Amino acid sequence: MQRARIVKAATALVSAALIALALAAEQAAAQRTERGEAGQFDYYVLALSWSPTYCADAGDRRKDPQCDGRGGRPYGFVLHGLWPQYERGWPQDCKSGDSGWVPGPVADRMLDIMPSKRLVFYEYRKHGTCTGLGVDAYFELARQFYEKVKIPPRFVNVTDERMFVGVSELIADFAAANPDLKPDMMSVQCGGAGNRLKEVRVCFTKEGQFRACGRNEDQRRLCSADRMYVPPVRLGAPKE
Repeated sequence: MQRARIVKAATALVSAALIALALAAEQAAAQRTERGEAGQFDYYVLALSWSPTYCADAGDRRKDPQCDGRGGRPYGFVLHGLWPQYERGWPQDCKSGDSGWVPGPVADRMLDIMPSKRLVFYEYRKHGTCTGLGVDAYFELARQFYEKVKIPPRFVNVTDERMFVGVSELIADFAAANPDLKPDMMSVQCGGAGNRLKEVRVCFTKEGQFRACGRNEDQRRLCSADRMYVPPVRLGAPKE
């Protein structure tokens, strides 16, 4: 009898360990990154970051210009980047003929939707090189995708310091503002103090149509909170 109980307990422990290993392996596969080959991927993710959360998390410490409120522009959703994706995982830092270099004039042209040259340089080196498009075409495509996504009115120039929204509520707002955009074609990231809104990610085909997202945009992993805090935009006097 005692031996049977020991065997049963040991079997249960082994089973639990195997399940844990399987879950860990699945999560690792879902987040797989590799150098990859330029142009070889399945779809795009357009990442729209909520600037006030970035500023609270890191931007103030880095003295990022989008965070000081003195430029006269209230930054809300900004273009974080356009990312080529596999159905599981993504390529990054691919070999390219331009070695990931972004000419100054190209970076300058993106500053109306991307808040810093440093971000422009980083995004092309890490993600843009893997599209196989070259620097000019990559940023042109990023702008096209950015302009295709309409921001819901209540997320434009947010000044309410006590704004909270549910994940499904935000997704519904984006779907209402973009009739061709369905809930499974986007995901929301939150985190930090008060589960702050960090990012909205929208999935596109290579041809530029909205499409269902892959496992990388698993909503349970990106934000499982019922509600998120939406920090207000930074306001300040225009530069003279």
